[in-house]
Amino acid sequence: MKKSLTKQRIERYSRQIILKDIGVLGQKKIINSKVLIIGIGGLGSPVADLLARSGVGYIGAIDHDKVDISNLQRQILYTSKDIGKYKVDIFKRRIKLINSEVKVKILREEASESNLNKVIKNYDIIVDGTDNFKTKFLINKFSLKYKKKLIVGAISKFDGHVFSFNFGKKSSPCLKCFYQSDPSDEILNCESEGILGTTSNVIGSMQANEVLKNIISSDKSLHSSILIVNLKKLEFRKIKFTKKKRCVCG
Repeated sequence: MKKSLTKQRIERYSRQIILKDIGVLGQKKIINSKVLIIGIGGLGSPVADLLARSGVGYIGAIDHDKVDISNLQRQILYTSKDIGKYKVDIFKRRIKLINSEVKVKILREEASESNLNKVIKNYDIIVDGTDNFKTKFLINKFSLKYKKKLIVGAISKFDGHVFSFNFGKKSSPCLKCFYQSDPSDEILNCESEGILGTTSNVIGSMQANEVLKNIISSDKSLHSSILIVNLKKLEFRKIKFTKKKRCVCG
């Protein structure tokens, strides 16, 4: 059953509702949307936090990791008291504290062929917050299969990438169209390459922003483009790319 905009909800989200691009209709779309976040670390944490505050009605999360002390430098959902605990368990409690109206579904597993095939079809928008290309391409595969909207993030050092795909449109390229050969996971390895905490949170915030734009059907989405960000030099580039022949997206 769809949620309505009660007096309390109107007051809570009033600063969004007064935006002409959102309004009452847009906020109704937000509170009735379903978003799945795969990987709730450096990228997934700010995404989840911001989407819960904006009123996204149903948020799912897949992650198998426990909180490590090295995560606290950038993963804003967690505190020192959470070290050694499963991220999804902390995630569920924290999101409920931020916004008790959000329905939260968690899966304490590593993202795989079997669980992605079962879970992705239940959501409107998929957010990739993972740190390896094997999983990113799996998410791409099943988002494509079920014609979902997919928001991908990648971070390293001072750099970040954001992609937005709408697989409901036949003309949409996919992640494989951009990466013609499989890149090395070393470029996403925070342990060996390093990562500035603000980098992960800026890119995660941009992913959340793309999610909200997709929910309200904004024509200013990144669809079929990549946003390349260098926070050391404060450089931003947006590059459009097209569907490639003989790609998995056909």
